[in-house]
Amino acid sequence: MQACSQFVIAQQGHLQGATAEGPVSEVWVADQGNGTYKNPVLYADYSDPDAIRVGDDYYLVASSFNCMPGLPVLHSKDLVNWKLINYALKKQVPETVYDKPQHGKGVWAPSIRFHKGEFYIYYPDPDYGIYMIKTKDPAGTWSKPLLILPGRGIIDPCPFWDDDGKAYLAVAWAGSRAGINSLLTIFRLNAEGTNVMDDGKHVYDGHDKNPTIEGPKLYKRNGYYYLLAPAGGVATGWQLALRSKYIYGPYEAKIVMNQGRTAVNGPHQGALVQTQTGEPWFIHFQDKGAYGRILHLEPVKWIDNWPVIGKDDNGDGIGEPVLTYKKPNVGKTYPVITPAESDEFNADRPGLQWQWHANPKIQWSALIPGSGYLRLFAFPTEPGVANLWPVPNLLLQKFPAADFTATTKVNYKVEWDVWQSKKAGLLIMGNDYAYLSVSKDEKGFKISQVICKEALNGNTEQVVAENRISQSAVYLRVHVSAPDARCTFSYSEDGVNFKEIGTSFTALPDKWIGAKVGLFCIGKPDVRTGGYADFDWFRITP
Repeated sequence: MQACSQFVIAQQGHLQGATAEGPVSEVWVADQGNGTYKNPVLYADYSDPDAIRVGDDYYLVASSFNCMPGLPVLHSKDLVNWKLINYALKKQVPETVYDKPQHGKGVWAPSIRFHKGEFYIYYPDPDYGIYMIKTKDPAGTWSKPLLILPGRGIIDPCPFWDDDGKAYLAVAWAGSRAGINSLLTIFRLNAEGTNVMDDGKHVYDGHDKNPTIEGPKLYKRNGYYYLLAPAGGVATGWQLALRSKYIYGPYEAKIVMNQGRTAVNGPHQGALVQTQTGEPWFIHFQDKGAYGRILHLEPVKWIDNWPVIGKDDNGDGIGEPVLTYKKPNVGKTYPVITPAESDEFNADRPGLQWQWHANPKIQWSALIPGSGYLRLFAFPTEPGVANLWPVPNLLLQKFPAADFTATTKVNYKVEWDVWQSKKAGLLIMGNDYAYLSVSKDEKGFKISQVICKEALNGNTEQVVAENRISQSAVYLRVHVSAPDARCTFSYSEDGVNFKEIGTSFTALPDKWIGAKVGLFCIGKPDVRTGGYADFDWFRITP
């Protein structure tokens, strides 16, 4: 089976529960250790996934929007245990645009393909067009983005090389930019996959029965061309399969998975992958609000040359998501591993789980080998900034589970005794956000809980509570609990006795991404530069 799919890479482990292969989460492990797994296989916001198999290795990529580095690459040996190994995109272009946070813009749904010894990722920027990058080593350096199809609103690209060597690119359309949507279109590519050769041809119109169809993945099997595509909307839609004997159609349409009687809303958009032993599987997302779009793995059966995704217990030919299932047969058993979450900051750079909110700058941080801490500098915000929404130097990571606790130890250094102009802290970031910060005024050090509602509208922050502390070093903690991502903040001066502060806060997603948790250190723009925060470690626990 030929397949176009997305691709993700694995990251180094941390202190908690690590194996020789990498980290094992304390808050969510899909592998149940008895030959079965539970969904989601990734309880984190790896939205718009695409995946492929190359030999005995599986790679997955996902959208990353404004977060950088971007285009995460994950690796697996069995489709259940995944490790974050790389980011394919180090900086977004145009750099002058993406040096500032562009919430909801940037890297939308990508696809990954392996062709003639090279890995290709095609990704859309809805404001600029379709880009291509490639490499021979997915864990290494990827080429710089090449704009192969300029235009606004062209999204969700998927390349396909046919048996005769001809190449094609399937895309969808974003109504917010293109003025149309619910259409799938195929363009001719040159054999190298570096240039679009024609004006394209619409091959499916979903306006009547499958509105908001997008995210096409193009495959070929048993003489049929297949476009697997989501329809019906991000949170409430269904998975559609289109098939034809000819690449330009006409295409027959069939719903092959929906929510049915399950609690998994909008199960769709993802990748069809076949194991070494011939088993077909499908990876897709589920929109979970503040937790982002988490990933599920479904078994697939081919019946009359149609895929049925998940389990069809009522025999209507439409699959429904599984909660647990036997693991894919990949020929052997592999150790449990999960993407890294905690970070002791003992390496020469932060772990791959961390992303900034815009193209990174070296002036924001330092992790000197042997220091044992991450130093974030009190980098000044732009003049007139009302809250953290436009601030790029927020170091954040995805929520890793429905219930978890994030704790960090920080030592805050003011320099120059510039009162109340700088601060550092532990942040839950989204359309609404909240944080605990440590700062200093003329009376000494203090802890503040701050909440900002509708930050995207430029609203100002509200200080909910403040407590005095006797020292610059402090432990900051937030506990996030299901089902609504309710956050409770606390702090400690000794690392043992924690005191709750302020009020509980319900996390909200950002634009097209889930809420994130992480660290920051900022200063006002009109004061003397200086000041920093040394973060000794960051740990995710139950």
